[in-house]
This record gives sequence, C-alpha cells and structure tokens, in this order.
Amino acid sequence: MRYLPTVSTEKEYAAIRPRSFAILAVSLLALTGASLPAKGPMPVARPSADGETRTEKHGPPAPTAAERKDAPASKETEDTREDARTKEKDGDGKAPEAGKPEATKKPPPPLVREDDATLAACIGALKAGGAIVEEIPAIGPENGCGIARPIVLKRLSGDIGITPEATLRCETALQLQRWTSGALIPAITAGMPDKKLTGLEQASGYVCRNRNGAANGKVSEHAYGNAVDIAAFIFSDGSRMDIAPREKDSTIEGALQRAAVATACLYFTTVLDPGSDAAHETHLHLDVIKRKGGYRYCW
Repeated sequence: MRYLPTVSTEKEYAAIRPRSFAILAVSLLALTGASLPAKGPMPVARPSADGETRTEKHGPPAPTAAERKDAPASKETEDTREDARTKEKDGDGKAPEAGKPEATKKPPPPLVREDDATLAACIGALKAGGAIVEEIPAIGPENGCGIARPIVLKRLSGDIGITPEATLRCETALQLQRWTSGALIPAITAGMPDKKLTGLEQASGYVCRNRNGAANGKVSEHAYGNAVDIAAFIFSDGSRMDIAPREKDSTIEGALQRAAVATACLYFTTVLDPGSDAAHETHLHLDVIKRKGGYRYCW
C-alpha cells in the first residue's frame, strides 16, 4: 500500500529546503577559502649526548659502516679493477682459461722431399746451362730445420761463380740461375756495357735460424734451403758492386740495383732489399716459399 504525503508534510519540506541549501553553501565557501600556511613549523632542536645542539632531520637514517661496506663499488674502483684484470692477461691479449694448459708451439712443417724424377729434372736444367752442382746427404730434420735432398751450388751457368758455395734446395738454385742469366746479366749489359758479371757473393744459403736471426718467431726460409742472400755483384775487371740502400741513388749502380730487385720478383716469391728493413740493408733476400694463390712479396 502506498502512502501519499499530507499537506502538512509538504509544508514542512518546503520550510527545510532553503535552510539546507544555505548550510551547504556556507560549507563550500569555508572549504574553498581554506589554504595551507606558507611555511611549515621548523624542526625542534634537541641536545645530543655530547652536549652539542643538533637539528633533527627527517628522512631515512644514514647507512651504517657495514652497509657502506656492502655498497657497490664506485666507477673509479671498477675501472681500477678492470685495469688490473687487463694486466693479468697473457701476451696475446686473451685471458688464460683456468685449468687450461699453456698453448704448445706448433710443430715445424715437414721437409719438402722431391721425388727422384723432379730432382733429376732440376739438376739437369742446372747442368744444361753449365752450372756445377753436387748432391749431398739429407740435412736434419733437427730443431725444425733441414733439407731432405740438398745440393751444393758451386757455379752458375755462363761461368758465373758463387762465393762461398751455397747449400740449397735445387729449386732455389735453379731460380737463382734463371734470374742471373735471364734478367741480371742483360741489365748489366744494358747499363754497364764495359762490365761483365763473373760472380755473385752470397751472404747466406742454408742456415738453421729464425727470421732475421731473432731469438723467437717464425723459422727462416734459410732453414729449409729455400732462400739465398746476395751481397754483391763481382765484375771481370775486379770491381764489385755491393748491395746497399739505393732508393734515391741516381747513379747507374742505383738503377742497376733497382732493376735487379724488380726482375727478381719474376723468379722468386719473396724479394727483400735494403729498403725493406734494417736487417736487409746489405743484401738481397731471395726465396721460393709457396703461398696461397701464388702470392709474391717483393719489397
């Protein structure tokens, strides 16, 4: 059942509404007009145990000594430790692995051993031009050095002497003869028509050593009989032309030496002259090392 308000009740509501609105309006005005003070209260100073007056600060407490000890290191400390780790690395820049043995030195390559037919063809080509050679017993292998089938070169074709006699692989001797007869003699004839080549003075044939005589490093091609060093050209009139730095030498000797170096690269795979480094200031290094793709190094 629904009850309808009486007339007296509606009159009471009508009287209450204006007063409610007035109270609500006053409350809103009071709230909107309120504001916080410009400055808050200052912290109260209190005496410390040692008698000094300190201002109490709000916020997290300062870390203890133990907490500071466990804190992460500063960047400077990390950098310093990184430097220390770098110094602990081994010579090739890689940190040694724990428990891993040190790398062993690579074993030397096996000696080149020509078969009978190849050696006979090489010696035959040398002798056909008038060279004097002698086969000798195998040298080594010992300490990574040796020649499986060495020869002693005593004289080149064209009655060109070689002093002292050189112990080499036959291929090295054959390329030396081809360069001498095919390029060096024609260059001397063109530039020095009054001179005749009668000999080559060699500074090194076979010798068991590292490159440039260093205590460590790669084994020299001399240690396999693959290289010969030429120190001077000897002429029929008794004169000689020593190998020396001649890059800017404008004389005929300078021109001849530069021609000798350039043409040697047609016969040898490595040619080093006095301009290459201090170790070759007095001779031409000529060798027949085999490289991938037939690459040659001539300097």
